[in-house]
Amino acid sequence: MHDFKKLKVWQKARQLVKDIYEVTKNFPKEENYGLTSQIRRCVISVPSNIAEGCGRSKKNDICRFLDIAQGSCFELETQVILSFDLDYISEDDVKVLWNKIDEVQKMIDGFSKSLKK
Repeated sequence: MHDFKKLKVWQKARQLVKDIYEVTKNFPKEENYGLTSQIRRCVISVPSNIAEGCGRSKKNDICRFLDIAQGSCFELETQVILSFDLDYISEDDVKVLWNKIDEVQKMIDGFSKSLKK
């Protein structure tokens, strides 16, 4: 088992949650139960699955939850693109979020690969 709170990847994913919540505060009110809710649930899934995986004793279980977290990152990336397409976020915000999402994706991939050695 790993102490997820000490993992840089979990810390970065947690910061990403804060960033997404900050950006989605400005989404139209009619999106509260649509894209706003979906994108927030998605981003919360990333650090949550990292933590859940770290609570498992078998490497295969940890890797499975990391795969789920990675899938949520790709889903989040799509939702950020859609938010931009709908003019809910600026191009500058998209670039910043993409970079942060990409960093988390790479860190999840690296952590997963280190467990498979």
